[in-house]
Amino acid sequence: MHLNQVLNYLAVNFNMPAEFLSVHPQNPESRKIDRVVEVLQNGGIIIYPTDTIYGIGCDLMNRRSVERLCKIQDIKPQKLNLSFICSDLAHISEYVKRIDTPVFKILKKTLPGAFTFIFESSSRVPKILGVNKNTVGIRIPNHPIPLAIVKSMGNPLITSSIKDDDTIKEYSTDPEEIYEDFKHQVDLVIDGGAGGNVPSTIVDFTSDEPKVIRQGLGDFKEFY
Repeated sequence: MHLNQVLNYLAVNFNMPAEFLSVHPQNPESRKIDRVVEVLQNGGIIIYPTDTIYGIGCDLMNRRSVERLCKIQDIKPQKLNLSFICSDLAHISEYVKRIDTPVFKILKKTLPGAFTFIFESSSRVPKILGVNKNTVGIRIPNHPIPLAIVKSMGNPLITSSIKDDDTIKEYSTDPEEIYEDFKHQVDLVIDGGAGGNVPSTIVDFTSDEPKVIRQGLGDFKEFY
């Protein structure tokens, strides 16, 4: 067994502290991205930067990892409202039931960007997750690190935001503090520099007219 596979196995099964990996935020080193993908493909949970706040996620195609992620976030799989990090618009079409031409034009203007878009899910989504989900959140963040991870892995990350217990500071921004909080729950924390504290704007496209259901960093009025 390869050394990294041994380390992955020990981390997952014996609660070893997570790996802390510094990655260049503008030019992610390919060998480090390869390491992140290896952890994900071996069932690992990672924490990583985006163009908004730090996220926690796993390989969408690994059901056991998705179950672990739900436990960490204290979410029942049936209540799963996590988002998919995709690499491009073509990637999105595999998981969304339908994207009309006017909506596609909006996506081209806004992505990559600080938005999460809610669509009706394709038939592929419940088969992957093992739960019946009628909708799916889609993100293409404007950040080189998660885009490089997803492109290298070949399928999306299923993701959620990292929240802070502090009543004033809702979202953690310091990767070292995040590591201290989660080092016994996840397998790898990426240090991509300080994160933001404003989440993505969520826009629901499941009705005739798009509806902003959470105002975050992205300004949807600029594009619609």
